[in-house]
Amino acid sequence: MSKAILPLFLFLLSGLCIAQTGIKGTLKDTQETLPLEYANIALYATKDSSLVAGTVTNAKGQFEILDQQNGDYYLIAQFMGYDKAVVENITIVKSEILDLKTILLSPNQQLLEEVEITGKAFTTMHKIDRQVYEANSFQSSQGGTANDVLRNLPSLTIDASGNISVRGTTGFVVMINGKPVQTDPALILGQIPANSIQNVELVTAPSAKYDPEGKAGLINIITSKGATDGTFVQVNTKIGLPSIEDYDNKENAVRYGADFTINHRKNDWDISFGASYLRNDLAGRREGNVYTIDGDTTTYFPSDGERSFDEKSYSGRFTVGYTPDESNTFSLGFYGGKRSKDRTADIIYYDNHAEINGETIYSMQYYNENLRIRRGDFVLGSFDYSHTFKNKASLSSSFLYEYTMLGGPTTNLNLGYPDTDMVYQDEYNTNDNPLHGVRFQTDYKSAPWSIGTFETGYQFRNLNHTGDFVYERKNNETGEYELVPEFSSNVDLTRQIHSGYGQLSGEKDKWSYSAGLRLEYMDRELDLKDKAGTVDTTYYYDFVKLYPSATLQYAFNEDLTLKAAYSKRVQRTTTFKMNPFPEREHSETLEQGDPTLLPEFVDLTELGLVKDFGDNSLFVTTYYSHIQNLVNRVNTVYNDTILNRIYSNVGTGKSLGLEAGIELNPTKWWNIFASGNIYQYNIKGTFDDRPIDTSSWVYSINANTSFDLSSSLNLQWTVNYLSDRNTAQGEDSRFLSPNLTLKKTFLEGRLSTTLQWLNMDLGLLDTNEQRITTWRENEFYTTTNYVYEVDMIMINISYTFNQLKNKSRFIKSEFGEKEF
Repeated sequence: MSKAILPLFLFLLSGLCIAQTGIKGTLKDTQETLPLEYANIALYATKDSSLVAGTVTNAKGQFEILDQQNGDYYLIAQFMGYDKAVVENITIVKSEILDLKTILLSPNQQLLEEVEITGKAFTTMHKIDRQVYEANSFQSSQGGTANDVLRNLPSLTIDASGNISVRGTTGFVVMINGKPVQTDPALILGQIPANSIQNVELVTAPSAKYDPEGKAGLINIITSKGATDGTFVQVNTKIGLPSIEDYDNKENAVRYGADFTINHRKNDWDISFGASYLRNDLAGRREGNVYTIDGDTTTYFPSDGERSFDEKSYSGRFTVGYTPDESNTFSLGFYGGKRSKDRTADIIYYDNHAEINGETIYSMQYYNENLRIRRGDFVLGSFDYSHTFKNKASLSSSFLYEYTMLGGPTTNLNLGYPDTDMVYQDEYNTNDNPLHGVRFQTDYKSAPWSIGTFETGYQFRNLNHTGDFVYERKNNETGEYELVPEFSSNVDLTRQIHSGYGQLSGEKDKWSYSAGLRLEYMDRELDLKDKAGTVDTTYYYDFVKLYPSATLQYAFNEDLTLKAAYSKRVQRTTTFKMNPFPEREHSETLEQGDPTLLPEFVDLTELGLVKDFGDNSLFVTTYYSHIQNLVNRVNTVYNDTILNRIYSNVGTGKSLGLEAGIELNPTKWWNIFASGNIYQYNIKGTFDDRPIDTSSWVYSINANTSFDLSSSLNLQWTVNYLSDRNTAQGEDSRFLSPNLTLKKTFLEGRLSTTLQWLNMDLGLLDTNEQRITTWRENEFYTTTNYVYEVDMIMINISYTFNQLKNKSRFIKSEFGEKEF
């Protein structure tokens, strides 16, 4: 019955039709015929020269001014650095849209020299439903990845483990050039070279036309793009100097990489090819202390040792686009590669002992040699088609198929210490996780109506993810590895999603608005079997749910804007978090999931104000977030020296906060961009029949300041700070990362070199480290301080072989990266 709702829903939406009246056109540069984005368009009445309406151009340089009265008008188009253009003798007739075709703007020759030397683009631009950030403004990210760009944005924080959160909430959708993908953000963003990014769009309250996945909203990565014929070639390299600090790791950290992009555009064809390799190791240590309580016995096992990462990734991408005419566009893309992340955690448990009433009953030391290897081989293919009708309505569709093989072993050796030849326990677990994913979607956008533009669409997604988890322990007497059934399993997850949406967006005088509704049906089936053949259980879960959204903006004038938004979202669970069979992570920890885990649903409301004053800008946003079925990783005691980490729905999470940011240009050579976020975070619910009620104030600061030492030499200092944050069973400590970069350009900007001093510390700041602490009264207490590498020196070199802009739009993983 529920599946029949969607066709009826889409039929009713697509049957609407309203006539429209107004004008439209396209703004371009006269010299390069490039579209001009964010240019100002103003419409005036001829009879009294009064301003009637205004708008700005989109990414294609297009604009529309609708819902106007019959009469005579003239239009003025303006853009910074260009002479304004005036279009006279415009007559608007009822029920018609007058097409002004292409309007050309000429660069202002008097301003060109000033712009070349002193001109600065805004770091951020605020639109009705998103904030747009200029990637080049954050020099500490150059030569790195998209993760390095994101850590500078006002609402985002990245902790010592690489976990990304928006206003303290993890889980969001990544989009590449407006194309949604559902992946683990830290991993997919770690594959995108920072040098290839033009803008980053942050949408905290997405509209109904976007997939509702991602409780924290979505991030849209805009790659560099252009429209002229020719060949674009860019090569980037990254070289890391040897580590300054010594963490007593077995192997030295190695950091280097390179990527290139070739984009050839000629007439109807647009062909892109790219490849990348990145070795990005991270040295470090962990310092831990744990105790458990069982009756009158307390067991202590403090620890200290290595925690480092060896990361390698290499991939190749190819896309071909064909535009036979102005109405049709075809695109075919392929993406494949390998990646691995090896985590070494060799820990000394130097004072493992148990006490009864303060009296020691035993004491020992041992050494845990632990290596977790996570690999992923993947192949993706996609096909996209879009058609624009004569009335400027459009229809688009896309198909994506993905195959990913996830897996990798974990070896866990408990050895004597200092005599490591003595083997107490030798365990080995591995898994093979083939994943097949399919996504199909089609979207329709109407021609402009008098009340706005209507959009509707349908999406189908299918995921099949199987897992073969094998856990073996060596028999010290026979020397043979024997299966441990309680830790070994077969998992088969199938998930299908049907969804459709309708949305209306428009403008009226000083008002801009958008309202939409998305209807979704999800069907999930999880089949679990153990290797002993005693467990064979299937878990079913399905729902039909509506996701409303609304955005409203009022422009008091061109320098002051007030906006409000509401959005409902969902965060679905991964296979790993639903597998109830434990996985041995360390000597002291197991990890397991919950097969009945429910998706998280979030309601977000925000109210914001944006003020521009000259070359400076200020924004302030208040927000409230309510998360239902909040998922946290919580602990129970498995035995006296092992904690069991479980992913569980622990109740509700609520955030009430305020974020603000400011961009200042005190002089022509000095720029400041700073932002802060403060909110009260409350978790309330139950776990294991025990109440949870925790609350704290959390704040973060992301700031940078730049100094133009000359026209080709720039110095920038950035700082990222995240305060303590409460969790369901404890707290995560503060995290600090300051960075200093020096950038020099040569050959009229074609060659650039950047010297980076990352995670500045000098033994004074406790940079790039974070303590994770959890406890449960009369059961356990655990605290671990993760200390990662500081004072890292990197050199990045980028060269562009010509002045054409890259237009590459490569496809990205939809399913597998989320499970990696």
